[in-house]
Amino acid sequence: QVQLVESGGGLVQPGGSLRLSCAASGSNFVGNIMGWYRQAPGKEREYVATSSRTAYRNTRYADFVKGRFTLSIDNAKNTVDLQMNSLNAEDTAIYYCNLRRFEGGTWMDYWGQGTQVTVSS
Repeated sequence: QVQLVESGGGLVQPGGSLRLSCAASGSNFVGNIMGWYRQAPGKEREYVATSSRTAYRNTRYADFVKGRFTLSIDNAKNTVDLQMNSLNAEDTAIYYCNLRRFEGGTWMDYWGQGTQVTVSS
């Protein structure tokens, strides 16, 4: 059973930085896609960044975080981190860790419980 546990959220001032971490357990994650999504109050959940756990690491970012956020995966620890710099109020949201894998003939999504990020002075 796949489990994703996030940590690292909190309150930060505009221009500041936070690092989110997600620990995955319960399966072999080789070949899976791991990353982060976020949901702001009153808005739908949106894509932030993902990377594939394959020999060819294909890391992608949403346009609004390019140059500010960096995603990294530690294969040995089964963790996926999101380093967030130059944060602004629009980055305030609940951030969710995501794992996507192809199983049983379809793509399956697994989610963490979410961690709150608040950017405010």
